[in-house]
Amino acid sequence: MHKNFKNIDKVVYGRGSFDELDGIIAPVRKENDGFFVFVVDSYFEGKPLADRIPVGPKDVVRYIDVEPKEPTTEQVDELRDSVLAEYGLPSGIVGIGGGSIMDIAKATALMFTNKGSSTLYQGLNLIKKPGIYHLGVPTISGTGAECSMTAVLTGPVKKLGLKCDWTVFNQVILDPDLTSSVPRNQWFYTGMDTYIHDIEAESGIFYNAYSKAYGDQSVQLCREVFLGDNSGQNPENDEKLMIASLFGGLSLTYSEVGACHALSYGLSYVFGYKHGFANCIAFNHLEEFYGDAVQEFKQMIDHHNIDLPQGLSAQWSDEEISKMADVAYNLPHMWTHALGHDWEKNLTKENIEEMYRRL
Repeated sequence: MHKNFKNIDKVVYGRGSFDELDGIIAPVRKENDGFFVFVVDSYFEGKPLADRIPVGPKDVVRYIDVEPKEPTTEQVDELRDSVLAEYGLPSGIVGIGGGSIMDIAKATALMFTNKGSSTLYQGLNLIKKPGIYHLGVPTISGTGAECSMTAVLTGPVKKLGLKCDWTVFNQVILDPDLTSSVPRNQWFYTGMDTYIHDIEAESGIFYNAYSKAYGDQSVQLCREVFLGDNSGQNPENDEKLMIASLFGGLSLTYSEVGACHALSYGLSYVFGYKHGFANCIAFNHLEEFYGDAVQEFKQMIDHHNIDLPQGLSAQWSDEEISKMADVAYNLPHMWTHALGHDWEKNLTKENIEEMYRRL
């Protein structure tokens, strides 16, 4: 397997680097109709960070509530249509928030230049034209959305990303100061997304030296953050986890995710669970795929006194489990990585249903 993938064009890192945003986007403002769209997690509305956004007189700011559900194709289509109708074609779009906000920004950037609903483009290399300039500012670490070539959206019939070279951000700003106020459970579940990226990347047939170089460093940083002598939320670990997230995302870009992410997509689609939380629910029961890493994950759970729900499947109907299994089964790239190119000979939808019944 060879991947000729595109990386982020530019990265600025360090405490206080958010204040570089105005100067970074200034040269881009002359493009198209001369204004920027800022897509911001509603958590920051009325808070000090909102006052630091360099909003120009023609710019559009949209605060988006991403709790408790994942971003949807409907959200992206509505944002694109309303901005085009009222303001025209933006010079660029900036996403300020977690993985959901960054995925909305990436997807909307593409949809400004591609006709029809974003549901038409859920898959690999279905986008027809490059999007507008897009910049990501993560305010929580773990998703890898800052470097991913995928913008994951939940649509009417599936949860699947808009995946192509043009999805990748033109610029990211990595400022650890912005992650300091994340609530503990959210910090843990999203941070575990990075750990799970690392373990999944190394646990399948597409693993390679390129992926290993990033993944080894990322998982070591995760161990320091979640199990080390100075573990927990503190300024030093904010920096480590931000880089672990970036490296974990790069590791999986040249490898792949596997069974855990397949199951989590089903959980998010049917129940609207946030991605990091859904990954933790699934990973906790997948020793046959991830071995000792599941035990290490449980040590991290205990170390930080996280109350990860158990026995959820007792409340699920057969119809809900069947629907989740349909979503998970129809992710062949993930199962190929986990089980090999002949995965369909070794895995049935009924097998996946049994995996869900453990949760």
